[in-house]
Amino acid sequence: MWISTNRLGTNDHPAAGPGGPTDAAPAGPAPAALAPGTNRPGTNGLRTGRPGTKGDPAGSRRTDGHGSSAPARRTAGRLIAALGLPAVAPAGLIPPVLAPGTNRRSGSRRTDGRRGFAPLRRTTGRPTAALGLTPTAPTALAPNTDGFRTNRPGTNGRRTNRLRTGGPGTKGGPAGGWRGFVGVRRAARRLGAVLGVAVVALAGPAPAALAGPGPASAGLTPAAIDRFVNGYLAETGLPGAVVAVTRGQKVVHTGGYGRTAGGTAMTGRTPVPVASLSKSMTALAVMQLVEEGKVDLDRPVRGYLPEFTMADERAARITVRQLLDQTSGMADSAFPDLALPQAHTLKGAVARMRGARLAAEPGTRWNYHNPNYFVAARLVEVVTGEPFADRLRDRVFAPLRMTDSRSVDSTTDMPEDARGYVRAYGRVVERAHPRWFTAGGHGVVTTADDLARWLIAQNNGGVGADGRRVVSARSVDIMHTPPEGENYAMGWLFSEASARSGGEGGGKKSPPLQHTGSLLTQNAIQILLPDRKTGIAVVSNTGMVSGDDSVGISDGLRDLAEGRAAEIREPFSVTADYVLAALTLLALGLGTLGTVRAPRWARRAAGRPLWRAGLRTLPYALPVACLVWLADLVGLLMRREGTFGQVVYVWPALVVCVAAAALASAAVIASRGGHLTRAVLRGRRPAGDGRAESGDGTDTARGGPAPVVVDRGVGAGQ
Repeated sequence: MWISTNRLGTNDHPAAGPGGPTDAAPAGPAPAALAPGTNRPGTNGLRTGRPGTKGDPAGSRRTDGHGSSAPARRTAGRLIAALGLPAVAPAGLIPPVLAPGTNRRSGSRRTDGRRGFAPLRRTTGRPTAALGLTPTAPTALAPNTDGFRTNRPGTNGRRTNRLRTGGPGTKGGPAGGWRGFVGVRRAARRLGAVLGVAVVALAGPAPAALAGPGPASAGLTPAAIDRFVNGYLAETGLPGAVVAVTRGQKVVHTGGYGRTAGGTAMTGRTPVPVASLSKSMTALAVMQLVEEGKVDLDRPVRGYLPEFTMADERAARITVRQLLDQTSGMADSAFPDLALPQAHTLKGAVARMRGARLAAEPGTRWNYHNPNYFVAARLVEVVTGEPFADRLRDRVFAPLRMTDSRSVDSTTDMPEDARGYVRAYGRVVERAHPRWFTAGGHGVVTTADDLARWLIAQNNGGVGADGRRVVSARSVDIMHTPPEGENYAMGWLFSEASARSGGEGGGKKSPPLQHTGSLLTQNAIQILLPDRKTGIAVVSNTGMVSGDDSVGISDGLRDLAEGRAAEIREPFSVTADYVLAALTLLALGLGTLGTVRAPRWARRAAGRPLWRAGLRTLPYALPVACLVWLADLVGLLMRREGTFGQVVYVWPALVVCVAAAALASAAVIASRGGHLTRAVLRGRRPAGDGRAESGDGTDTARGGPAPVVVDRGVGAGQ
């Protein structure tokens, strides 16, 4: 991976895998989890108005603590009660995710305690509430059910609802804050109430299944996971993702959402590349050799792999453990792997390092570097005498029943050639992936069902869901323990800062472990919550950095696992790209202005020393230099090395912004230089400046001859 793949704490129909329960409840009447009257997340504990209570009829309860007593609602409500009609919708009108009490996107409800009714809710919400009807909308328009908030960056915790026509900070009215004709709105509400009474009367009593639903479900359940992930896709525009969640030795949920770049619906059996999640699997294969006595973690690698040589004598001291912990001293700064021609085999990947040097003394400093795991995978091949992919399949995947998992040598061997999407200006753009060598470091292709089995073994001391042990508990503990002073351990990232005191048993909690993985068009994450015996894995088909959707989804799933309301956290670029767009337009505007003013600038600068003009123009060269060295600057910030083309994948809006600034600056420099050169060659300031230089060094207005001054004798001789 080019950009660091170890960020910390940072679809349509999911399919049940063979190792776990089904994904979601079948369509039909509202499930018990969506009962009216329950205190749902995000509703401030207010009732949704069960019949006979003082709450408003279902679907019309405000969340700011005030009632919404429209005359039409009062009248219709009493009329319904007098007629003895049920205060529910006819059968089939309530989709499972739109049961009473949910926070719907189409409701445009703000969470800052103020009124924020969108026109849709004004004109339809109250009449339907007055009749006891549940407002309905297509499932795709209700991603934020069950109180899932959508705190976008920069919105001060407010929900940003794409269906709102009143902009942020307005009172939720129609566009521009216009509140409409009051008389028309009132008449429409009353007419709707009368028509609604007739509809309910004709519909007859509701089926028993809708009459008494049970209490709402809470926590990490398949239904809650489905609602959150579907909501995330609808809110962010993510094309597709797969999810695996486990607890103890059981699969809580596996499923796929959305579609692949090729248009195939994603399920729990859809093969996806997991990028650097592969490193923990390579480490386990090495630990199996350690348990068999064939490899010693603290012996030099060269003792098992004589072909591993570098143009640095310190490489002879690199141990197997240092490879897996990534403290070998190898780094992108000394050997920029992804900026060089790519290998085709593990043997070739090791051979091309012969001319490389180390960036640090082995064992002294951590540097994320994919070739560490190329060497480790090649070591497995040489020690076992079998291809690495076969060894991983037979000794790691097969015992865990990960039957749909495999290791490939390059991105061209991945499904659809690893084709996916990048984010730009709030949209996703489909992109092909360049060829990268991946074996050992980031080459595993697997499924959500298989990831669930992998997580169970990691959380259960090396024992799979069927009780078969793939590695010892001691080896798992070694893989999960970083060297002293570091936070990376054999394909897992650990942070003491993430550990919380006061665990379930009253003691200190074990900190979570995780690892991210990124290709230019795909990203993944796996998380272990040891105290809860919970595992979470997410793979999405958007690229690294600007499209870290897997991290956003996993954060929400972790919220659910820890008993909190899940929040939809959009990738930071969704907001940042609009800022970059504004800066892009600003740069182009300033460049245009500078070009137009260049003649006047040249007239002022022509009579001054040229070095002063050069100094004044020098700042305009900075954006040009930033564009030329953009890959190096990004690599410096991310501690990775790559090419300019890879930066275009990583953050398109940033590249466009820097390129626009560089273009504007270059135009200003060229325009100023041209006008200044012409002025200097003419030997005088350009006409129109109002002053020119005469032959005797004096100045005259409009470039004419110097006037003759006649001495009248006054002051003569002074």
